[in-house]
Amino acid sequence: MSEPTIFISAGEASGEHYGALLVEALKQQLGAIGQTATFFGMGGMRMRQAGLERIVRSEDMSVMGITEVVRHLPRIYREFRRLKAAIRARRPSVAVLIDFPDIHFRLARQLHQLGVPVIFFVSPQLWAWKKQRIKLVQKYVDKMLVIFPFEESFYRERGVEAEFVGHPLADLPQPSISREQFARDNHLDASKCWIGLLPGSRAKEIRDNLPEMLAAARMLTLRDLRVLGPQLEFVLPLAPTLRASHRQMVLGMVRMHGEGLAVSLVEDARAALLHARASIVASGTATVEAALIGNPFVVVYRVSPITYAIAKQVVKVPFVAMANLIAGKLVVPELIQDTFTAPNIVREIEPLLPDGSARESMMKELARIRALLLPRREQNGKDQASAISRVATVTLAQVGARLPVAEPVKS
Repeated sequence: MSEPTIFISAGEASGEHYGALLVEALKQQLGAIGQTATFFGMGGMRMRQAGLERIVRSEDMSVMGITEVVRHLPRIYREFRRLKAAIRARRPSVAVLIDFPDIHFRLARQLHQLGVPVIFFVSPQLWAWKKQRIKLVQKYVDKMLVIFPFEESFYRERGVEAEFVGHPLADLPQPSISREQFARDNHLDASKCWIGLLPGSRAKEIRDNLPEMLAAARMLTLRDLRVLGPQLEFVLPLAPTLRASHRQMVLGMVRMHGEGLAVSLVEDARAALLHARASIVASGTATVEAALIGNPFVVVYRVSPITYAIAKQVVKVPFVAMANLIAGKLVVPELIQDTFTAPNIVREIEPLLPDGSARESMMKELARIRALLLPRREQNGKDQASAISRVATVTLAQVGARLPVAEPVKS
C-alpha cells in the first residue's frame, strides 16, 4: 500500500507556524512506526522547509479587511482554483485546515465532496461573529480541534465533534537566547529599557498600526529626557511571511515616522517579547504570545472605517484582546480604532514600565492565562501530549485504514 498523502493548509503567519510544527510532528510519529507520508497544500517558507510541497504560497493569500479582499480578489480566486485542482488530482488521505476560514470553509466543502476527512485546527471565531457559519462546520468538518478552552463547549453544544488540545504556543519553552546575545545579534544596548512594537503580520495591519506606535515611541522618548528617554530602545519584530517589498515598506515607515528614534527590526518576536520591558501589540496571535511569555502589554488595533462600522454591528464579544476573553475580564488595556492614539498608548504603558503594583498585577494575570491554555491533565494526573502532537495523532487516526500498519498511532 502506498504512503498516505496529507493535505495541510495555512494562510497567515501564526497558522503557518503551527503548520510547520505539525508537519514535523507527523513525520516524527510516522517515523516511529517506520512509515512516511507526502505533504502538500498551502503554506509559507517554514512549512516548505518542514517538508510541505507548496501548491500555493500563504503570503499570496493573506489579506485582511473588506477593501483589501476586494482589491486582491482576482489573485485570491486564481490561487484558490490551483488548490482545488491539486486536491481533485491527488485525493489526499486526510486534510488539516488551519484557521483562515474564508478560504478554508470553501476548501472543506470541496474535500468533503471528494470523501476526504476534514480536520479544522484553530477555530474561526464563530462564537464572536458569523455564527451562521456553524452550519458549514456541521456539514463539512469531521473534527474541530480548538486552542481556547471555552470553544470546546461552544461546538459540542451545536453537535460538532470538538476537542480542546491546548494552545501550541503554550507548549513552547521560553526562548533560550540571553538578553546579551539578543542585544549583540540586533545591535541593541542591553543596559537600556526595550519596548516591543508589534504592529501585525500583514502589510495592511502594519500600515494601519505602525505610524501611531512610532508616534507613541517618540512621546515616550521625549517624556522625560533626564529620567526615561535616554534609557529607551524599541524592538520591532518582522513576521516571516512578509514579502521583501513589505519589509522595505516597514523600513521606509520607520525612517519616515521614527526618525531619530532607536528602533531595531528583529526576526524573533518571542525573544523580543521575552526581553522587552513591555510592549505595544496589535490585536491577534501576538497578544497570546505576549501573554504566554508574561510580557506586560497594551493592545491596539485599527481597520478601515467601513470594516470597523460593519464589525461593530456583527461582533458580539465583551473584549477584543484574546487575553481578556480567556481571562473573562479586562487584564490588558484595549485601544481600538478612535481610542488608538499615541497619548492613550503612553498613558496605558507608562505604569507598566517601573516595578510596582500595576506591573505585578498584570504579570500575575498573564500567568493565570497561561495556565488555562496548557493541555488538560489526564485522570492519572499526567500531562497530555503537546497540542501539536495531539493534532498529529488525530490526523493519523483519520487516515485510519489507509496507514499500512496494524497498531494505532500513539502520541
